[in-house]
Amino acid sequence: GGGQEGKHYVVASVLKEVRMVSPGLCQDTSLDMSGMASDHNNSSQEEYIPHYLQEEDPFASKLSREADIIAGFYLTIIGILSTLGNGYVIFMSSKRKKKLRPAEIMTVNLAVCDLGISVVGKPFSIISFFSHRWMFGWIGCCWYGWAGFFFGCGSLITMTAVSLDRYLKICHLSYGTWLKRHHAFICLAIIWAYATFWATVPFAGVGNYTPEPFGTSCTLDWWLAQASVAGQVFVLSILFFCLLFPTAVIVFSYVKIILKVKSSTKEVAHYDTRIQSSHILEMKLTKVAMLICAGFLLAWIPYAVVSVWSAFGRPDSVPIQVSVIPTLLAKSAAMYNPIIYQVIDCKFACCRRGGLKAKSSLKRSRSSGELLMSTTIIITMFTRVLELLRIP
Repeated sequence: GGGQEGKHYVVASVLKEVRMVSPGLCQDTSLDMSGMASDHNNSSQEEYIPHYLQEEDPFASKLSREADIIAGFYLTIIGILSTLGNGYVIFMSSKRKKKLRPAEIMTVNLAVCDLGISVVGKPFSIISFFSHRWMFGWIGCCWYGWAGFFFGCGSLITMTAVSLDRYLKICHLSYGTWLKRHHAFICLAIIWAYATFWATVPFAGVGNYTPEPFGTSCTLDWWLAQASVAGQVFVLSILFFCLLFPTAVIVFSYVKIILKVKSSTKEVAHYDTRIQSSHILEMKLTKVAMLICAGFLLAWIPYAVVSVWSAFGRPDSVPIQVSVIPTLLAKSAAMYNPIIYQVIDCKFACCRRGGLKAKSSLKRSRSSGELLMSTTIIITMFTRVLELLRIP
């Protein structure tokens, strides 16, 4: 009928714009299905048309202007805190770069990933939320989606490597003593190559980066799974290699660590002071890694669940107002990692305070109080913003 012809006209006009603006960059494999549109009436199964092809302007915000402004302020706060916090971690680590342990080198790499997405990605979404539409077209959408996936994948694989390092250090001492600084740098090269490969795969024509349903952000084209078997293979591959497998390794490593620590607590008490100090330092690094992994997964799992539901569930079954909350929550992951570093450092400093000079002890105590106070303020602000975002 006329309505169906109108929909196909909209699809054709959008395809024309995509091919003119970004030829060869954002290859949408779901568009290969467009050739089947003329046979739609002869097919017993309705062809799926993704959300970004159902509107004349896929980059127009589907949220209210007030909600966009709130989200813009929220991301501005997150971006500033993340940039300052991770920049501080990188700067302080660079002052003692020759003394960094392998796990600390990985932690610095995680800060680099968090700083990267804050500097490269967040300005795009902040400007778009305040403008009530995505302002950077299809090429900007591809860049933003690539950067978000690249640094996000880099963060998760870095945490996977850290969890394995902690597992070997705590549970297999012979392997733990074998791991040196140069092994950490080799691991970093593998991490960046892995993230680059999976983030760039969509440009080879097997995937795509597309606008989010709410219009002012971009992500992987999860909706390809609704269009073809090839799309399902692409989405499932991304989910397995960039989420499920790394998460399984992280969970396995820390469960083993917890069991090992419980069984060996009494044994450590009989060691000499040097071994006990080394054990305390290793446990400090392990606590930092566990908290960072937990925070990252808590931030990203809701987004992953919504993405999987969008890919394999009933089309358009996730309300737009609901889909934006996991997206904003995931973007906060880069902010609180520096807070975790500082809180653990404060507690570690307090544990060593008895062996320090009185003057040094007083300085660390004051510093700890200031850091804990600032942490409380930041967490309170973060909670208030989340409460505002839940207002319909």
